[in-house]
Amino acid sequence: MSETVVLPTQRGPRPRGNGFIVPLLVLPFLAYNLVVFLLFGGNPANWGAGMFSIPMPSGMPWAISAGDFLLVVGIILLFFEVLKSTNTARSSIVEHMLSMVVFVAFLVEFLLVGAASSSVFFLLMVMSLIDVVAGFTVSITSASRDVSMT
Repeated sequence: MSETVVLPTQRGPRPRGNGFIVPLLVLPFLAYNLVVFLLFGGNPANWGAGMFSIPMPSGMPWAISAGDFLLVVGIILLFFEVLKSTNTARSSIVEHMLSMVVFVAFLVEFLLVGAASSSVFFLLMVMSLIDVVAGFTVSITSASRDVSMT
């Protein structure tokens, strides 16, 4: 009896699409600051102003405010940030550190800038904290799977 062993041909290192992507939650951070300082004159109370309304089958209108819209955008970007955190490339460590910098910027602005004292900004800051915690948790969990103790 003879066994045939087939070895795969070596094609060189496989190119990966692990390009560096900045933290996505910096977009709502910048959007909040641009809107609150340029359009609202530094008054965070204007985030409750209605943008548009959608008539519902119940007959009542569903009013969407600017703050609601920005929070929905932040939640969608948080979803993609969590997906990005599953990447185990070397650039993911830099991305985690930059996510931490974005969270610290949120926190410092929330504590020190009056225009950031709104529930919209606070919830965006919480999303940034969740991004940081989820990123490090996923990285630690995947790293512990790579190292096996026997």
